Amino acid sequence: MKRRLFEAAAILSLALSASPGLAKDLPVEWDGLRRVDSKRIDIVYLQPGADFRGYTKVMVDPTQVSFRKNWARDYNRDVRDLGGRISERDLQEAVSKGIVEATDIFTDAWRKGGYEIVTQPGPDVLRVQTAVANITVNAPEVRTTARSHSFSEEAGQATLVVEVRDSETNALLGRVIDQKIVGDNTAALRTAVSNRADFRDVVERWAQEGVRGMAELKTLSPIR
Repeated sequence: MKRRLFEAAAILSLALSASPGLAKDLPVEWDGLRRVDSKRIDIVYLQPGADFRGYTKVMVDPTQVSFRKNWARDYNRDVRDLGGRISERDLQEAVSKGIVEATDIFTDAWRKGGYEIVTQPGPDVLRVQTAVANITVNAPEVRTTARSHSFSEEAGQATLVVEVRDSETNALLGRVIDQKIVGDNTAALRTAVSNRADFRDVVERWAQEGVRGMAELKTLSPIR
């Protein structure tokens, strides 16, 4: 299941980044889901006939986190100071912290949205699986003895993938993919603290949007 989420993120992130219009050419149906228009989310697929009105509880799987393939290699290629390069340890540490923090953010958003958080399937339990993938950081702050200052117009970018399933049958009810630029789009000094805050802000917006989106789906259920 984790692999499926990452594959979806990779395929659709490439489509979105290659050309804004390319996403419009994605298939109308995917894994039995039908694509629907959304003004706030890049890509939304829903199961025709799905009824979200009965779900009052949520199982939140740990968020999967991954950087864009070869991001560290490409970044290190332009760094002359060996101490300023991204190591495998740096990546693994960032991923581990990201999993915990993102999972907490999504869980908290559902709880604040009025949903009971549970760990066991049930007829009124929706299972939510999330991935924050294809992460790039334009100006990462690396632990080094050399003094350095990193500036960039944006902190980076990331792609969200969400799948929602019936917890008892594991039936796929919907899939969402959204790509965002991270940061304020102005040239600024980037630090580990500011980068973390910028990415946290984006994940919080995604989490809040997910809860609002579920409320809308309930008013539209059953999905046609």
